[in-house]
Amino acid sequence: MRPTMGALLCASFLLSSATAADPGFGKVSRPDGHAPISVMGDHMHKKGEWMLSYRYMFMDMDGNRDGTRRVSDDAVLADYPVTPRKMDMEMHMVGVMYGLTDRVTLMAMMPFARLDMDHRTRMGARFNTRSIGIGDLKLSAMVGLFKSSSERWTHALGANAGISVPTGNFHNRDDTPAGNVRLPYPMQIGSGTVDLLPGLTYTTTYGDWSGGGQITGVIRLGRNSRDYRRGHAMTIQGWGARRLSRWVSTSFRAAFVREGNYGGSDGALNPNVVPTADPSLRWFRRVDLGLGLNFIVPKGPLAGHRLAVEAVRPVWQKVAGPQLETDWMITAGWQLAFGGH
Repeated sequence: MRPTMGALLCASFLLSSATAADPGFGKVSRPDGHAPISVMGDHMHKKGEWMLSYRYMFMDMDGNRDGTRRVSDDAVLADYPVTPRKMDMEMHMVGVMYGLTDRVTLMAMMPFARLDMDHRTRMGARFNTRSIGIGDLKLSAMVGLFKSSSERWTHALGANAGISVPTGNFHNRDDTPAGNVRLPYPMQIGSGTVDLLPGLTYTTTYGDWSGGGQITGVIRLGRNSRDYRRGHAMTIQGWGARRLSRWVSTSFRAAFVREGNYGGSDGALNPNVVPTADPSLRWFRRVDLGLGLNFIVPKGPLAGHRLAVEAVRPVWQKVAGPQLETDWMITAGWQLAFGGH
């Protein structure tokens, strides 16, 4: 399923009134006051201040890769009776942040996902599988460690700490030429495990420029009831933004993303049928580049409304193959902060 212009507009134009928070501590009415919309847990709020957010993300995965090279469907079908050809992921994320104190901000995020995967069999048949449902609930806190500011510069450093609660379904099934079967690992929306979400975030502003860096991880604890766990993950990213006016800024972001192989396996999946059912073919490494636009209403009854969009394309990726490659992503969102002192 491709994103429509209507979906992106709906993601952007849920408007009411508020003021916005800056990358460190306090309020500011500048469009680059937050990181690019794809980055989460990048800023803090004053005591008593709330922020609501909505993000729409679409990811396109088209064609298989083994290591760093593309491989054809026929090459995969020489080893497996079935090959995945394409996968689309559509995700809606609703978030809330609250300033517990001036140095501690609490965060919660609930995703809702739709996954579609196209397949081809060795005999030439084609079929599609789909998963729809809520994902795993993310609960976290950002703790301010350091802030320094002058007339033109600001610097802030914060620690991220959270958990992922296994609210998403990891028992999804669908109809295939072989009957109604349990879907392979990439088509399961939930992890089934409690995961730790550590991180560290740095942000800075200088005149009309701003930027930051972040390192985050996902540490899986134990195995789920299907006797497997997803791979541990890490993201290292940095971004810069340029304020063009009081209401618009542009951004650039680079990220290195890595995820490991799964531990254990689901006994209902046969890794000899399709590569997506093999837990040893799940690791990947990827370098992404993103370009974004960020908007804020600087004054008036809608002051503080923040709208943003970012388009991302991988420039390098290496996978345990055969595995579907990532081709592009887009995220659009809305943020609204209010209250506080």
